[in-house]
Amino acid sequence: MNQQTKWSQFGTLVTVFFFWGFVAASNDILIPVFKENLHLSQAQSQLVSFAFYVAYTVGSLIYFGISKARGGDILNQIGYRNGISLGLIISALGTLLFYPAAQTSSFPLFISGLFIVGLGFSLQQTAANPLAIIMGNPKSGAQRLSMAGGINNFGTTIGPLIVSFAIFGSVTGGTATASIQSIKIPYLILGLAFVIVAVIFRFSSVPNKIELDKVAEDEASDSRKVAHRSGPLKYPQLLLGMLGIFIYVGVEVSTAANLPEFMKEHLNTPTDKIAPYVSLYWASLMIGRWTASVGAFDISKGAKQILRFLMPYIAFGVFILVNTIANHDVTPFFIYAAVILVIIIGDILSKGNPARQLLIFSLLGITALLIGILADGMISVYAFISVGLFCSTLWPCIFTLAIAGLGKHTNEGASFLIMMIMGGGIISLLQGVLASNDLLGIQWSYIVGVLCFTYLAFYAWKVKGILKDQGIDYDAEVSVSGGGH
Repeated sequence: MNQQTKWSQFGTLVTVFFFWGFVAASNDILIPVFKENLHLSQAQSQLVSFAFYVAYTVGSLIYFGISKARGGDILNQIGYRNGISLGLIISALGTLLFYPAAQTSSFPLFISGLFIVGLGFSLQQTAANPLAIIMGNPKSGAQRLSMAGGINNFGTTIGPLIVSFAIFGSVTGGTATASIQSIKIPYLILGLAFVIVAVIFRFSSVPNKIELDKVAEDEASDSRKVAHRSGPLKYPQLLLGMLGIFIYVGVEVSTAANLPEFMKEHLNTPTDKIAPYVSLYWASLMIGRWTASVGAFDISKGAKQILRFLMPYIAFGVFILVNTIANHDVTPFFIYAAVILVIIIGDILSKGNPARQLLIFSLLGITALLIGILADGMISVYAFISVGLFCSTLWPCIFTLAIAGLGKHTNEGASFLIMMIMGGGIISLLQGVLASNDLLGIQWSYIVGVLCFTYLAFYAWKVKGILKDQGIDYDAEVSVSGGGH
């Protein structure tokens, strides 16, 4: 089946992907500010990430519990569109806590607010990720998720800069020490934006229902092998994928969350000057996802090959433009254009196959982290930042592979995957603990990421055979479409 992508609906859907990225990346600016103002240790400061990402797990458990209590999947009952609107309202309620938190300089209140924002995001993600995959041919679902992820990372690119401007009082930072009071306004404005988008979603054309069994048949190259099992946890691709999501989000978040401390210790970079580097890390995810999203376009093979080289540099240009507007010196970042060539080569070698892409990019992630650990100075900084490139398409690859063939269990499977986003908090907290000079130190703490990528490479190898046994062969799809991705 060659189902066309519903672009008008997809355009509305990706607005929530933007919000997820904006808030997640902005946390990296909050961490050093809280640490300085509230006199926290590096491990304590990582509770910002911990509270935010564990909320995804709690939200998914609530989702699963209510579904079981009501005798059916929540989203199938209230609708996908309505579920996203409800999630946005929950997130808006969380931003309200930033006002009393700032007034009282209360760290528990701050992380409670982030926790509630994360609860809302959990419901939004459970609905939005499967929607992105089914808004067209399920076989190109990973490319659509990459495209949505590219919008997500536009949020992660500008988020640190906007929040840094709001907190430090000027686009150039101004002073190294920020007031806790300056945090409340941008998050109250963000909450208002959540409410506005919730209303837009409620009256949009985004689907409220999905025929999940039909999706499973469309995914399979051989529909006779489609597995009809009693529950989502009966599918090994989902079980292994849950650990994959836990580990992937962990390495993505911990690499960025510990970067400010590495730059302060090894390069004596003041806190207010770190924002452009954090921005480049998240822009790297945007660069990789814009590159991978080319496969979702209904254009000729030749046009796709051209776009594979253009898209990453257009995304890099967005990063340069945003930082130029913010009056940051962008000349140190031009050398990064050479690193981008690696992601282009990796994307070409993957041939649009999510399992192959997951394997290639995991191996590149291992290489980047080892360079960062064994080198020093700016070489290490750029090596750690380049992990963003290699993490860029892992979410859509893992998510697509993990829910492939689940049929009527897709929503519950998606909620289990969203649950594992807690890896972003737990692994970043683990690295923060190991970063103590009494243990590994900040540089060698990145060995945690090496171990994460090693598992992801294993999953890429293992899941290919699992899906083939269920009639799902992404190589067959690429062959039929003439190398289409």
